[in-house]
Amino acid sequence: MDATKREGEGAAQKNTAPTEVLATPVSQVREVTSQWVPLLDKLGIRTAADLLFFFPRDYEDLSDRRAIADLEEEKLQTVRGQVVEVDGQSGGFGKSRVGVVVRDDTDSIRAIWFNQPFMRRKFRVGQHVLMSAKPRFQSGRWEMAHPRVSWLDHPEEGAGVDLLPLYPLTEGLKQYQVRRIVTAALEDYAAALEEVFPESLLASLDLESLHAAVRSIHNPASRTELSVARRRFIYQELFILQLALAARRWQQKVGFRAPALPASAQIDARITRLFPFELTSGQREVIQQVADDIASETPMNRLLQGDVGSGKTVVAVYAILTAVSHGYQAALMAPTEILARQHINTLGTLLEKSRVRCRLLAGSVTAKERAEVLQEIKAGEVDVVIGTHAVVQQDVEFSKLGLVVIDEQHKFGVRQRAAIRQGHYSPHYLVMTATPIPRTVSMALFGDLDVSVLRDMPPGRCPVSTYLIEPDHQQKWWDFVREKLREGRQAFVVAPLVDESENFAARSVAESFEQLTNGELEAFRVGLVHGRLHPHEKEQAMLEFRSGKTQVLVSTTVIEVGVDVPNATIMVVDSPERFGLSQLHQLRGRVGRGANPGFCAVLVDEQLSDSARERLNAFASTSDGFELAELDFDLRGPGDLFGTRQHGLPPMRVADLRRDRQILEEARRESQALFAKDPGLSRPEHARLRRQMLKRYGQALELADVG
Repeated sequence: MDATKREGEGAAQKNTAPTEVLATPVSQVREVTSQWVPLLDKLGIRTAADLLFFFPRDYEDLSDRRAIADLEEEKLQTVRGQVVEVDGQSGGFGKSRVGVVVRDDTDSIRAIWFNQPFMRRKFRVGQHVLMSAKPRFQSGRWEMAHPRVSWLDHPEEGAGVDLLPLYPLTEGLKQYQVRRIVTAALEDYAAALEEVFPESLLASLDLESLHAAVRSIHNPASRTELSVARRRFIYQELFILQLALAARRWQQKVGFRAPALPASAQIDARITRLFPFELTSGQREVIQQVADDIASETPMNRLLQGDVGSGKTVVAVYAILTAVSHGYQAALMAPTEILARQHINTLGTLLEKSRVRCRLLAGSVTAKERAEVLQEIKAGEVDVVIGTHAVVQQDVEFSKLGLVVIDEQHKFGVRQRAAIRQGHYSPHYLVMTATPIPRTVSMALFGDLDVSVLRDMPPGRCPVSTYLIEPDHQQKWWDFVREKLREGRQAFVVAPLVDESENFAARSVAESFEQLTNGELEAFRVGLVHGRLHPHEKEQAMLEFRSGKTQVLVSTTVIEVGVDVPNATIMVVDSPERFGLSQLHQLRGRVGRGANPGFCAVLVDEQLSDSARERLNAFASTSDGFELAELDFDLRGPGDLFGTRQHGLPPMRVADLRRDRQILEEARRESQALFAKDPGLSRPEHARLRRQMLKRYGQALELADVG
């Protein structure tokens, strides 16, 4: 583009609204060629604004740049030069070597890559490059083995710069090309960016302005400047998220009405008489919190966290029966049909002498049965509906829904949670998880919920002993398993994969089943269950295991949550390094649920890494799920289990929940204070904050009408 055309565009932009300027298609951005448009699209870049907020994934540290003649051995250094020679050699057994000679004004250096033949295609004579590594002086010449390389657009690119941005790429795009495009976007469009924070808030939060931060994050002059810019964008992302959660919480309280369902002394006595045990003090405390919530016309939105076996189901049953006692219906949603059927069996046992009517609604229910159940629900002939995601299908119409209980909250998204709300009428919501949630994740993803915690275990709950079984002790372990099976106990064996995989050195559930039935457990009755079985086959396998028809159940993690077989006392986990600590804790919680103590063994491989062994030693050393959740978070981050994808929220762009905990705490505190002063963000100075909040989280959190 010539200077005249650029000046013409600049003049036109002065008369165009900032939002329109920033929405300029990427195809019209200076330096973007037509062949790059589809490649940029693959990276999610479609407008000028997308380019401005396409932040580097890392930075090439050029702070120690040397002329080749001035290099020192075994220090990380960067050289700049021109490629003068490229060669490659192939040897036997698939071995290869690529060599590239780079020259500057003082000397030359040879870069070498072993067994990476593709590197030869990346170089050509005449290119200008930056190379970073620890050089060695070999046979009268400097060499770098496997250096980090940045290809330059021109000889002086990056001159005088200590940090060179490195962007996410896709095949067909090179770093220098993306740098050139982003630089053009910064020059032509950054001025159109509108500051989100009011000046007073920027000052009080000690944040850099948007215009300064967006330039610094792409082209930082120093690590300090980069840190200031990154903090600005991390804070903004977490602040907007916390504002959205505060808005959702406020909207739930002022925008919807629920039926008041007070638990009178008579109702309380009638319900507690059903339980064949004394409630723990922790259960009583949480039941009181739930009872206080549902006695109000403000919809309850409460998250109940309880460690494995702490008795969350008791709290759920109490809330359900309170709703039913007032003539309202209740729905209980579980993530799997196995768990849904277990819930209906548990309720059926408790309520066998009552008039409470329970029905199952799940994928395996026949079309005829489903039609019957739907009609009964609509007519108010069903008191409690228990099921999977099938409960929130559009054809499910409740006559008088007062309460929804969601088991294993992280398996359901925000919008599923509210799918059966009708207009401004809302049932009360109790969402539960047996997977303790780290405090940081809870703040980031569940800030719209009140939180209750069940920590103490019911009296009589048997302890579970945990062991790491090394390869040379595994035969002895199987001797122990066989002994317990002969005594009449049962066992779970869990493998991480359904099918054999070339990518992972782990046994599949099918391999484990075949090995055990033809080896260690050939004298016993062994069943098999995994997620790909038909629901009826899974239910049949579980029924046979519960009844004792099969003594051992070989399974994937389909049994990790809620499955209750009191006679099962042994849990064996193969390839435990494939699981998170919280998941291992869930699996351990499947045993020791009856009158006999439980035993959990993880079968470790001699090739186990030091970090994996550290995690597994931690697992074996404590039975506190909350402690393990925090440790797992420290070691692995939030992971998929509590990722924003499952929760229904857009993924984080720059913030990292593990790294940025302190910023999250501050952003949560400040955003709540702001929202308390201006509910709905209706003041003019907060209009841009409100727009940003609705643009990013409005659909996911159903905030379109906030304010």
